[in-house]
Amino acid sequence: MIKNVCVFCGASSGSDPAFAAAAQGLGTELARAGRGLVYGGGRVGLMGILADATLAAGGSVIGVIPIAIANKEIAHSGLTDLRVVDSMHTRKALMADLSDAFIALPGGLGTLEELFEVWTWGQLGLHRKPYGLLNVSGFFTALLTFLDETTRLGFIRPEHREMLVVETDPAALLQRLDTHVSPPVPKWLNPSSA
Repeated sequence: MIKNVCVFCGASSGSDPAFAAAAQGLGTELARAGRGLVYGGGRVGLMGILADATLAAGGSVIGVIPIAIANKEIAHSGLTDLRVVDSMHTRKALMADLSDAFIALPGGLGTLEELFEVWTWGQLGLHRKPYGLLNVSGFFTALLTFLDETTRLGFIRPEHREMLVVETDPAALLQRLDTHVSPPVPKWLNPSSA
């Protein structure tokens, strides 16, 4: 069972109220299902809404934030555990180590970069943890179309494209992540065969 879920999301709330509602719904669902939240440690935007909802529902929240950002007073001071680290690289590595699965909510460049890095690690066989998108109000639909086209053109293998789980409902997404099985890594990518 997935114990801790890392969620990537915006430090902004975005322009659609559905984004904030989804962050709140996911946080509540994580706590209801007895799963801890691991996230970027911020108190603003969707990050803050997600953390506050998880805490309000009785859940555990671990925030991981680089010192340069924490010093700008956007670190969430009411978390179960706040880890202040030296860099963005350390932040991402620690968040990955603490988590059993990954979810992306709407967000900007940082959210997309974090998602794609975790996906690349999975493709390379560096982890076998599931990851998915909560496609709120069609936020990721254009990206999914692009990924399908990239797959059709031969830049992403179909089995790697299928590694990304997509749902519009938090409970359904968590259920699918629980049962998702990553495809085997091709021999040419297996570090033990080198």
